[in-house]
This record gives sequence, C-alpha cells and structure tokens, in this order.
Amino acid sequence: MINPENLRSISPMSKVVLKRCQDYDPERVYQSVAKSIDLLGGISSFIKKGERVLLKPNLLSAKPVEKAVTTHPAVIEAVIRLVKDAGGTPFIGDSPGIGSAAQVAAKSGIKEVADRYGVEIVNLSDGIQVENSKGKVFKRFDVSKTAFEADAIINIPKLKTHAMMTLTLGVKNIFGCVPGKRKVSWHFEAGHDKMAFAKMLVEFYQMLSPRLTILDGIIGMEGDGPGSGIPRDMGIIAASSDAVAMDVIVSRMVGLEPDELPTTKAAMELGIGETDPEKIELIGDAVGMVFEDFILPETTEPRFVSWLPSFVKKQMDKAFTSRPAVKHDRCRLCNICVTYCPPQVMEITDKLRINYDDCIRCYCCHELCPEGAIDIKKGWGIRLLS
Repeated sequence: MINPENLRSISPMSKVVLKRCQDYDPERVYQSVAKSIDLLGGISSFIKKGERVLLKPNLLSAKPVEKAVTTHPAVIEAVIRLVKDAGGTPFIGDSPGIGSAAQVAAKSGIKEVADRYGVEIVNLSDGIQVENSKGKVFKRFDVSKTAFEADAIINIPKLKTHAMMTLTLGVKNIFGCVPGKRKVSWHFEAGHDKMAFAKMLVEFYQMLSPRLTILDGIIGMEGDGPGSGIPRDMGIIAASSDAVAMDVIVSRMVGLEPDELPTTKAAMELGIGETDPEKIELIGDAVGMVFEDFILPETTEPRFVSWLPSFVKKQMDKAFTSRPAVKHDRCRLCNICVTYCPPQVMEITDKLRINYDDCIRCYCCHELCPEGAIDIKKGWGIRLLS
C-alpha cells in the first residue's frame, strides 16, 4: 500500500476564469481554453517538460457527443495541444459507469482526436489502496494506480445536472479515478446520506488535487442528468486551479447558492478549497452571465427542507425524497441497472421491479440506463409545493 507523504496540495489561489465560447469549432475552443489558462498564469505554470499528464474528462457512457453526456472532443483536443506545447505527455483516462474508456471515447468522437495526436486512452481500473493523510473523515481510498502515479492531473468535466449531487462539475468529476465497481460500493456505504457521499467526493478530490480544472460548459445538460438530461446551449468555458471555487461560481450561475450544492457544502464543513464567493476573483468576458430558468433535477429538494431540524427531516423523509421509477415502455430488460445497483434492490421477473424499502436513492440506475427507462418521481411533499 502506498503511503503518499507528498500528496499534491490544492493551490491557495482562488481565481476562476469564465470565457465565452459559443460553439465547438476546434480553433475557437482552443483560443478560449488557451486564453483561460493564460489568465491563470499560462500552461507552463501547471505543466513541466517531461511530465506524464492525465487528462480526466467525463466519459460517463458511450453516447453520441450531441447528447452532452461526455466532455466534448474539441475541449480535450485544446488541452492536448497545450500540454504538448508545454513539453508534457498527455494521456486520457476514466473509469466509465458502463463499458471501457476506449469504447466511450470511440462513440463520442474522442478517439479520433486521441489517434490524431498519438494520445493513449486508458481505463482507470487498476486499483490500489492509498492512505489519505489529509483526510478528516476518510482515512484511505481505493484509487486507480495510473491516476495516482500520474505526474499531474488536468480535470476536464462537463457542466451537467446530477440526480444525487444536483450538479456534476469539477469536484464530482474526479470520482472517475475510483476504479470500476468500487464506485458502486461507495454509494452503498454512504446509503441515504447524501452529505456523507459528498464529503467522500471532496476528500477524494483533495487527495488527488488536480493541478487545473477546465469545464466544458459550451453545451451543458439540464434536467435529470447526468445521462438522460436535456442538452442546453450555455456558451462558456470555466477554468481554475481550485475546482471547489469553480463549482461555487458555476453553481451560482445556474441559480444555486454554495450551501445548496452538496459537494460545496461538504467542502465548507471540511475546510477544503475556497467556498466564499466574496473571496474568489472572477476573470474573463463571461463574468456576470446567468442562466435563467435552468432546470435542476427532479431530486432537488426545496430549500426550506435544509433548514429543518434533523428529527423533523427524518419524519418527513418520504415526503421530500424522490425515487427512481421504471418507464416500462422503454425498458429493454438489459439487466445493467440490476448489475450495478449498489444495494441490489432491483430484479427482473415479468418486468423490472424495485424494492423501495431498501432503495438508497443513489440513482445509479437512472445514471447508467442506456435507454432512459429510469425516470425520477418526486416525493409527494415536493409535488405538493411545486
């Protein structure tokens, strides 16, 4: 077991760059990404000659790029060019929910870019256990050996909604460095406790500490993401050395205060990254942009629920907790949700059935269903107040 005495540390700099970029024309994307990094000190501030650099995009599942499920290949291409210019050796890696990184890359157009630049695509499935010496809650993690031993990580998330975590941005994207089905067991261990899962994500992010996060928000996803939401033109690239700070700013752009995003709330409690918007310096021509009527997931609870005492929330849990619901007309009985359900509460008899008494509301079934056959049904209390 590796005992990492020299864990990468998150830069104290709390600058977030917001750049406009209206489409995925490769040269326009390159200019936007390059300018964003220049405003943070330039690529040479983050990558040194000879370093092996993991590019960690969002490769959730093998869907066409226009579905906005994965990081767009034009953004990855821009980062490849910049890393190569700095003398680094980039490679692309992730541990998708279904299939391999290579399969997802082929479907989403990323493989064509990787092949053109001679960049390797790696499945982050080689797990090792690592002591988390900085952890206040989680003292060790299973992590991809390839990701952990990379000289540097550049985090390239997609701006999307997420049924469990509300949004998946910079912090959440690093969870893809957890190998294979170990991600499923983390869901099971957290159970119904959304904040326990959020704290795990934040401490895992802190342990790996990507040197740079570049968010693909040119076309994002709203609604019931991260795999079956609605693509939305947003026209931004965001960048920061502190993904916590970047998440604070981007979540505010879609109408969420910092304590309404579970990972940011967890970061506040753990003292990781910059969570105070007043202490984050904003740079770029997209500063001040907001996205009116951005559609959050059906699982998002009314704000007043977070103010209730814990014993009251416990009594009202069913009223304000959404749940996965099967759309039987779309279900092909492929068994993927049954296989990957953390508490194993799904089964196929004459049709797909869910044991709601033991369901932990992790929404892995919704996230991974290739047919969009798992819907989200609001709790009756949420429906009453909607």
